[in-house]
Amino acid sequence: MASPQSGLRIQGDDNLQSMFVGAMMRKIKSRTWKKQRYFRLQEDCMTIWYKSKKVKAHSTFSVSDVEAVREGHQSEVLKSIADEFPPDRCFTLVFRGRRGNLDLVAESAEEAQLWIRGMRKLMENVESMGEREKLDQWICDWFRKADKNKDGRMNFKEVRDLLKMMNVEMNEQHALRLFRMADKSQSNTLEDDEFVQFYKMLTKRKDVLRIFQAYSGDGQKLTVPELEEFLRAEQLETEAVQQHALELIERFEPSDAAKMLQAMTIDGFLMYLGSAEGSIFNPRHQCVYQDMSQPLCHYFISSSHNTYLLEDQLRGHSSVEGYIRALTRGCRCVEVDCWDGPNGEPIVYHGHTLTTKILFKDVVNALDNYAFQVSEYPVILSIENHCSVEQQRVMAEHLNQILGDKLLKSAVDCRIANSFPSPEDLKRKILLKGKKIGGLEESMSGVMEETLSGEVTTDDETADIEDDNQHHDNIRRRTKKSKQGLCKELSDCIVYCKSVRFNSFKHSRIHAKFYEVSSFTESKARKFMHETGAEFVCHNARQLSRIYPSGLRTASSNFNPQDMWSVGCQIVALNFQTAGVEMDLNDGLFSQNGRCGYVLKPELMRSSERGFDPEHPQSHDGYQPLSLSIQVISGQQLPKVNIKEGSIVDPLVRVEIYGVPMDHAKHETRHIENNGFNPVWYDTLNFTIHAPELALVRFLVEDYDKASKNDFVGQYTLPFMCMQQGYRHIHLLSKDGTSIHPASLFVNIRITKLTCNQTST
Repeated sequence: MASPQSGLRIQGDDNLQSMFVGAMMRKIKSRTWKKQRYFRLQEDCMTIWYKSKKVKAHSTFSVSDVEAVREGHQSEVLKSIADEFPPDRCFTLVFRGRRGNLDLVAESAEEAQLWIRGMRKLMENVESMGEREKLDQWICDWFRKADKNKDGRMNFKEVRDLLKMMNVEMNEQHALRLFRMADKSQSNTLEDDEFVQFYKMLTKRKDVLRIFQAYSGDGQKLTVPELEEFLRAEQLETEAVQQHALELIERFEPSDAAKMLQAMTIDGFLMYLGSAEGSIFNPRHQCVYQDMSQPLCHYFISSSHNTYLLEDQLRGHSSVEGYIRALTRGCRCVEVDCWDGPNGEPIVYHGHTLTTKILFKDVVNALDNYAFQVSEYPVILSIENHCSVEQQRVMAEHLNQILGDKLLKSAVDCRIANSFPSPEDLKRKILLKGKKIGGLEESMSGVMEETLSGEVTTDDETADIEDDNQHHDNIRRRTKKSKQGLCKELSDCIVYCKSVRFNSFKHSRIHAKFYEVSSFTESKARKFMHETGAEFVCHNARQLSRIYPSGLRTASSNFNPQDMWSVGCQIVALNFQTAGVEMDLNDGLFSQNGRCGYVLKPELMRSSERGFDPEHPQSHDGYQPLSLSIQVISGQQLPKVNIKEGSIVDPLVRVEIYGVPMDHAKHETRHIENNGFNPVWYDTLNFTIHAPELALVRFLVEDYDKASKNDFVGQYTLPFMCMQQGYRHIHLLSKDGTSIHPASLFVNIRITKLTCNQTST
């Protein structure tokens, strides 16, 4: 069964036709690992198949998993063999999530260009696919998986195998009945159209049909007034509802006859509910919708810790790829640990460990190339400086020569203010955070002009980690706090983010300059949160604070960032290389506002005079608790997590609230036995939200296991304030944060105001 558009895509496109035939290319993993592999595009125009000459086994990957195609020596691996293969024969496929790159060398420059152009064309096709095309593609994928003998038909045995692959435990007689109903030709096999009919019977959505028929006068279609009534009563829409109903029919109704009648059939209704319009995430919050003209300290900033590391903190691999991955995920604050390197070139690695080393200038080149690919808003480069004065001058030289005008070297509009410029003011600028000789005022007045160098203490992070590790000296050898030289050239590159040692909130309130940034270990920040939360919030309304993981997290684990956002900390640095609930929360918070890496803090956290106390949210002016009711109705096409043959998922859904301490809560549905394909719950979970502006909601699907820990199936995290009410689909993500289409949950969301008497603490 070919994809509906595969023939059209291949026909007339020389690149795709060549890919369909295939080509021998070298797969490169290192200077010493270079193997011949045969690559070709499969009939579906969605899958690349490849195998070696000698081994019978083959591998595949989906075009939808590829995020970018880089030409030439644009990866560390290909740079390492640059003397062996010219750049016009080399290219890199960059995958979504944390999967490693695929570096390839074609037999000729022409062959490389065929694959580069072809891959980009295929990626464009995937991006432009509508909901119906995605569904058609999904059906085609299952047909191919089930058609074991590749004869273009499916017998009943293949259907039974298909049901197990699809996570369905079904009575054999019922399966045979569906099979015979779909077998119109009575050939005891299912062909293209018959398989589509079988699929439709298999995926009939009784839950959605029930809603549709509740508003449909004849049970067959929704007229404009009926659809309008549904949008008002269930989706709680209030503005231009009639116009919206007409637009939905035009966009999602597949039947031209129904469109002519200005009506929506059940197929169109399903398409609408499965689209971005019907998603739980408010599509109006997917663009940059917040005020970007506030001072920089009024925003949460997506931030990475030890960005160069791809693995653990002791022996892990350092790579420029860490910066590229973080920046292309919208990260706006990255970190470098700089040390003296050979041949006068500063290097980046986790000092006093066995992590590998990369050149500082390669990091700066990556910043130059990738800083503003997905967001125009400023990037902060946080420098842990352990270099001699001589190599600091080399650092300054690289920063100036490579970044040019992108590097912020002077105050915005050449004036000294009493607060930060805004993200809007700093668009396409790279700011350095680090130690500085003197302050912004001296730099602007020229007082420091004759100063060649100064002295500063070792970086705050080193000193704080020493405190953190005082009983764990065996984990990592540390040098004692000492004075080090700082050269003027590097100091001059630092304008608005001067690193200073934190003294106390009182000291900062009286003496600190707005451009002075303090760094805190997670434990110190958490202590301040519990003991002086309101003061911490006021401090963060004036100045930037950076929070970083404990030095004891040698496996690159993460802390809960929500605790730090609850006191207004802007730069909450996480190990981006480590998947888990902490990165889910980070991805969830920054999924809004165009994924630009900046989220405006709630108004209650932007005043330096009246401090919001996260431990007592009910004490602030304007306190309005909300009731959140989530009816978990059903799940669709949940992925199989246990590769053991015959294993079927027993799914349950857990909803987790993260926010101020009073809002932390978890509730879950019962588990459904042996049905990952279309489980139905109709379970309602209720929550009270005391600080909705700070709350994140995480939907987690697990495979229930009474004997051991449940297995992860999928998750989706979003800000409470970005949720749409009504009947909504939640499109699940993998552990890596990538799509696992078409896996989803179907829910009904209701949010109501509570009086103070109704709240439960």
